[in-house]
Formats: sequence, C-alpha cells, structure tokens
Amino acid sequence: MRIGIDLGGTKIEGIVMDGNGREIARRRVPTPAAAGYDAILGAVADLVAALESLASAPCTVGIGSPGAISHKTGLLKNSNTVCLNGRPLREDLAARLGRPIRLENDANCLALSEARDGAGQGLRCVFAVILGTGVGGGLVIDGALWPGRQHIAGEWGHNTLEADGPPCYCGRSGCVETLLSGSGFAASYRSLGGQEGLAAPEIVARAGHDPVAQAALDQYGARLGRALGAVVNILDPDVIVLGGGLSAVRALYTLAPKALASAAFTDELATPIVAARHGAASGVRGAAHLWPAQDPRRHEPPRRHGPQPPPDPRD
Repeated sequence: MRIGIDLGGTKIEGIVMDGNGREIARRRVPTPAAAGYDAILGAVADLVAALESLASAPCTVGIGSPGAISHKTGLLKNSNTVCLNGRPLREDLAARLGRPIRLENDANCLALSEARDGAGQGLRCVFAVILGTGVGGGLVIDGALWPGRQHIAGEWGHNTLEADGPPCYCGRSGCVETLLSGSGFAASYRSLGGQEGLAAPEIVARAGHDPVAQAALDQYGARLGRALGAVVNILDPDVIVLGGGLSAVRALYTLAPKALASAAFTDELATPIVAARHGAASGVRGAAHLWPAQDPRRHEPPRRHGPQPPPDPRD
C-alpha cells in the first residue's frame, strides 16, 4: 500500500493506492500556510495517519511539494509556499512520520503520474505543467523522472516571459508564474479594466458574455502558448500535459496551440497539448508512484548534506 501526498499552496491532498494503482481512499485538508512551517508538518502527519488507518496496513509515503531539495544544502528551495524554503522538509517529515519518505517537486509528480498511466503513457518524453496557485513543470524521459543536475529541470515558471511584467517572489520580473498562475490571470483581468475581487474561476465563467473577461482569457492563452514555445524549442517533447486548476479551462486547448505554433522554431507543429488524464488526482498519484509497487520497504540510504554528485536520471 502506498500513500501519496500533494502538498499544495492552498490544500493538502492524500491518496492510498494499492500495488496495482487502484485508489483505496482519498482525503483533502486546507494548507495552514499562514500558521507556518510546523503547522504544515502537523497537517501532513495527521493526514497520513488518517489515510493509513483507512488502509488498515503499513504504507510507504511519497510527497509532492512545491520547490525542490537543494543538493548543496539538503534544504528546500524555490517553493512559492515560502515558509518551506530553507527548511529540511524531507528530514522533518520523515521524523514526524517515523519512517523514510520520498519527496519530489509537485510538477515532477504530475509528470510521473501521467507518464506511467496517464495522458503520456507509452511516450518517451513527457513534459507536464501545473497551472494553479503557482506554475511548475516536470520532465519524464523513458518512464523516469529527469530532475537535472541542480534538481530544477522543468522549472519553466521562472523564465522571463515579459521583461516589463510584474515582480515575482523569486526576485525577477515578468516570470511565467507571475502571469500564468491563478492570481496572475486575475491580475491581468483587473489590469484590462475588469471587476475587482474576482478569482480565476469566476473570470473564466464570465468569458462568454463579458468582453473584458474574454480578452483576459485570450491573453492568457496566448501567453501560455508563447511560454511553451521555449519548452518545445529546447525539449521537443512528445506531449505536453496540463494539470492544475486552470487546466480545466477548455478554451486553452484551442488558444495555446495557436500561439505555440508561432513561437516554436518549426515549420509544422505536431506537439499535442492535452489535459491530465487523472485530472486533479495526478499529482497525488505521482507522489504515491515515487515508491515502486514491489519491494517498497527496501533500505533508504541516509541523506547527506553538502555538495553531492548529480542524481542518476535512471534512478
């Protein structure tokens, strides 16, 4: 039995899966980000305990989190849930849970889930995107995660899309994330003259009859296509899979390919942009997949801080 946890900016979701990938149970709780780091650790530990009681058997635990573990320090970096940055999240969660855990970037978990048994199944190069509270990306090649030398492979959310764009928490301006996150979409709507106080789902619902909402959605789709153009030019993946709350906006699957066709350095664009087959469950399923179905209790070597060699992408 495997537990997967998706530690998001606004919610923490957990799933129990058996060895065949069948869902046994699922639970969701709010992320207590305002209460700080220790509160988040406690929420994850409580959720794991609740799920394990439903499984009626000991479980392995895989966790998807925004950001990534630094190979230099062993601490979390690059998380838009900023209270997690600079903390030994993997070790602290393992101590709270009393067992070894596996922790990966949440977009990597999405990519792994969709490559294993989702929209990218059977394809060699799968690039998966999270469009939600933040914007992330994950890369799977030949069925295995490709984390990169610095564990930042797929972090397209912090490439500059518009140099004169709004400031980002990372210290740059005009990042893909600042423009394509849910809050970035809402900010763009307001900048075009839209009503104050509307969140992304409400703006999308208005798009059919509100010209400003439609203009904001058209702008979002064009920005998404241009941002993905850089990904296609570098990776030329077999498929781009969209996940996260905004991936449910059907218009994006028409708007983004048009802009991508202009941005990609090719005479004919054949890269499909598709929705995650497992929808909102993809990230949490991918976290569970961080442990193999067979021999899941094999010894985990101790983690070392300080400089380390890059991970073998075949692991």
